[in-house]
Amino acid sequence: MTTYDAVAAQERWQAFWEQDGTFVPLDDGSRERRYVLDMFPYPSGDLHMGHAEAFVMGDVVARYWKLRGYDVMHPIGWDSFGLPAENAAIKRNAHPAEWTYKNIETQARSFKRYGLSLDWSRRLHTSDTEYYRWTQWLFLRFFERGLAYRKDSMVNWCPNDQTVLANEQVVQGHCERCGAAVTKRKLNQWYFKTTEYAQRLLDDMEQLEGHWPDRVLAMQRNWIGRSEGAYVDFDVEGHDGPVTVFTTRPDTLFGATFFVVAPESELADQICAPEQRGAFEEYLEATKRISDIERQSTERPKTGVFLGRYAINPVNDEKLPVYAADYVLADYGTGAVMAVPAHDQRDLDFARTFDVPVRMVVDTGQPDPAETGIATAGDGTYVNSGDLDGLTDKASGVTTMIDRLEAAGRGRRAITYRLRDWLLSRQRFWGAPIPIVHCPQCGDVAVPDDQLPVQLPDLRGEDLAPKGTSPLAGPAATAWREVACPSCGGPAERDTDTMDTFVDSSWYFFRYCSPGFADGPFDEADLARWMPVDQYVGGVEHATLHLMYSRFFTKVLFDMGMVTFTEPFRRLLNQGQVINEGKAMSKSLGNGVDLGEQIDRFGVDAIRLTVVFAGPPDEDIDWADMSPASSLKFLQRAYRLAAEVTSAPGTDPAGGDKDLRHITHRTIADVTQLLDDQRFNVVVARIMELVNAARKTVDTGTGTSDPAVREAAEFVTLALSTIAPYVAEEMWAALGGAPSVANASWPSADPALLVVDSVTCVVQVQGKVRAKLAVAPDISDTDLEAIALADPGVQRSLDGREVRKIIVRAPKLVSIVPA
Repeated sequence: MTTYDAVAAQERWQAFWEQDGTFVPLDDGSRERRYVLDMFPYPSGDLHMGHAEAFVMGDVVARYWKLRGYDVMHPIGWDSFGLPAENAAIKRNAHPAEWTYKNIETQARSFKRYGLSLDWSRRLHTSDTEYYRWTQWLFLRFFERGLAYRKDSMVNWCPNDQTVLANEQVVQGHCERCGAAVTKRKLNQWYFKTTEYAQRLLDDMEQLEGHWPDRVLAMQRNWIGRSEGAYVDFDVEGHDGPVTVFTTRPDTLFGATFFVVAPESELADQICAPEQRGAFEEYLEATKRISDIERQSTERPKTGVFLGRYAINPVNDEKLPVYAADYVLADYGTGAVMAVPAHDQRDLDFARTFDVPVRMVVDTGQPDPAETGIATAGDGTYVNSGDLDGLTDKASGVTTMIDRLEAAGRGRRAITYRLRDWLLSRQRFWGAPIPIVHCPQCGDVAVPDDQLPVQLPDLRGEDLAPKGTSPLAGPAATAWREVACPSCGGPAERDTDTMDTFVDSSWYFFRYCSPGFADGPFDEADLARWMPVDQYVGGVEHATLHLMYSRFFTKVLFDMGMVTFTEPFRRLLNQGQVINEGKAMSKSLGNGVDLGEQIDRFGVDAIRLTVVFAGPPDEDIDWADMSPASSLKFLQRAYRLAAEVTSAPGTDPAGGDKDLRHITHRTIADVTQLLDDQRFNVVVARIMELVNAARKTVDTGTGTSDPAVREAAEFVTLALSTIAPYVAEEMWAALGGAPSVANASWPSADPALLVVDSVTCVVQVQGKVRAKLAVAPDISDTDLEAIALADPGVQRSLDGREVRKIIVRAPKLVSIVPA
């Protein structure tokens, strides 16, 4: 056969892999283990073009490592709780469980069709009671350690999904799920104390340097936002005790001319003078309608309201008017700032709007900000700063001022972080219930471990549409909600919020190591064999969400003595997006590309090859520029090469075409290094070059019986199996190999065949080729020049003329210009 049947090959090898257990790891210690993990999917519908790219990258790694002789675990599961599935089910008047598990089965069939080398025996769904039992168990361990707590606070509220959002789930002021503009609401919510691990999250990035993308590490460092400076205590009228602010520049205290508090903070409400109450409350309501991103924009006009109070500057006893202004946020720092308008642009913009004095205390050589409206933030000479005047060293100024504040009991050295605690309460049905009972006598009481899981009530046929509170708080769930207190036995109620689904995904990679384990979330012995994950693949959009949360979970489990490592993922690969005509695919734009239709037209292998060949893994792919038809044409060409080989399996290639053998072993060396470096698109190019070289030998050389052609075809098949597995299986069978090609061994390049005996040097006279010389690769310019001039063809072309100029580029080129 000169062509392969893509559909038949897909059906044949899917069945074989499943029956053979080809991709189930041995886990017997006979091989070094490697763990390849893809960020697991949401069950929001069938696979799309984004899945096509995201999952093929991890599959290339898994298949390559298996060929290299490693015992590879490459599991699959579904992040099956959460808003996307719940909203889709509500829209269709279906129960979330029915909708979710139906979609999971659809996606599972598509994953198998897509030829992924997955271990289906470890499959999990976070919405299974067997799984979320342990999500709840972990929550309770955090609760015991004081890492899970609840408090009243202003939170991000999505008016569309009717639930709170963590800071990380708000993108440019909008819900990262549905895009609705986020507002603020005061609620009592559960939090994980991620701030307690802020410095460790920073310090442990040293383990990830060189193994994670630089931009992900930069995003996490920025999100954690470590700042060094001082806490400074101000006395404020109407407030008992000092009000503390954090500043990185305590040396500029003499330049403070007003004081600002966040409108939504308790402090603003406490200190507001009675005569200013009406104006303040009106401003507060207006602030709630503005997103945090908008509030912090440097381009937005500054607004605020005077609270009728004054703060006392601790270094000069100057009275500073206190304003509530929306450019200060309640959950960043202490919710209050000392304003130094000469050296902070936002403070300066506010001061000019409200006619507050501007006092320069660091002379940077630039014009006075009070006149220009441009704040000066650089270093310079202290002025208007008491005994600091004339000092030019910023570090000395900062140290002197902190020492002075500490001596007076009005401040202290401090380190703060931009990172906030993780808000995990969700007012929705489809999630893991928080395993806490609220008792009027005992307070918050943990559900005993032997009563886990706290299962969701069925509520089939009930209205689960979002109404601002969880359906679990409604009358349909009364019997589920009203329980006896586990501590005193009195009447109590279950917590009616469910957990953020990022809690589920912060530990799923542990569970894959211990599928079905009944005595805990995982068996520690299993983790010792498989963890940390050797290769993680997923989108960069999770840099400050899932990846940060997973790192936090791992560190807590380390402190609990449950794991022996502090970072869960050794290596991270971010894949790009698949777009169309320069824009993200969407139904509204009408530019979506259906993955299933593309597979039906061109076959799985052609789609996988197209995605991989399109560019580096982390770059976006514009499908409008892709040609699956060309990929299919190449795959048929590769298949014909293998199908036409007539030399017997195991034939010694030593007597074969020498040039082809050099090319083959050079390709083995190159492709091995390229796969290690994850330059998958270049791997495809090298495979294509080897197919062309082998084809040339067949057509113009020694033909299909040449053992060097078999050697080349076998390596083409092995390398291609990482990307286009179905055609590779067909090629391996045609070559007489035992199934599956995935069970074969990766070859090593012969060092002797990597040495090039000679190269071809082109000799030009007046730009025309007059000779081609076989020369040593390390020939010198002088020797090459002499050989070129002595060549008979060159001599005839010169015809006795003198050489005016000669250019030598050893060992490939000599260019001669006669007089």
